[in-house]
Amino acid sequence: MKKTLLLAVIGLASAASWAQMTPVGRWHSIDDKTGETKAQMLIAESGGVLNGRIEKLLRKGADPEARCTACTDERKDQPMVGLEIIRGAKKAEGAQVWEGGKILDPESGKSYTLRLTPIDGGAKLEVRGSFGPFGRTQTWVRVP
Repeated sequence: MKKTLLLAVIGLASAASWAQMTPVGRWHSIDDKTGETKAQMLIAESGGVLNGRIEKLLRKGADPEARCTACTDERKDQPMVGLEIIRGAKKAEGAQVWEGGKILDPESGKSYTLRLTPIDGGAKLEVRGSFGPFGRTQTWVRVP
């Protein structure tokens, strides 16, 4: 009985840990230049595809009514809060990596090829945006 209970507890703990090794959830984006928390993001999955939106602007002095004036597609002049910045990422076969989608930098209006990699047991997320061989990586922190 005790052995069965112990195995069940270990199994649940492993399942909870595995469930966190996904980009799905709420994240704080961190400015890679200043280290300041910029925004709270929500990444959701539908049909095996990830999309992500800005939920809250967290930077000091951020205008909650700000709009994406630099965007050049249908997101032009849309409110930053609620703006979809991640589109179309899919899990790479056999890896804990999601790629193949795009990420929008709402400050510049530019879109980049996306790669999402959960790290530190899913507590952090490496978010890489690239254009050809050039790019940059931010580390986002999961919101508990």
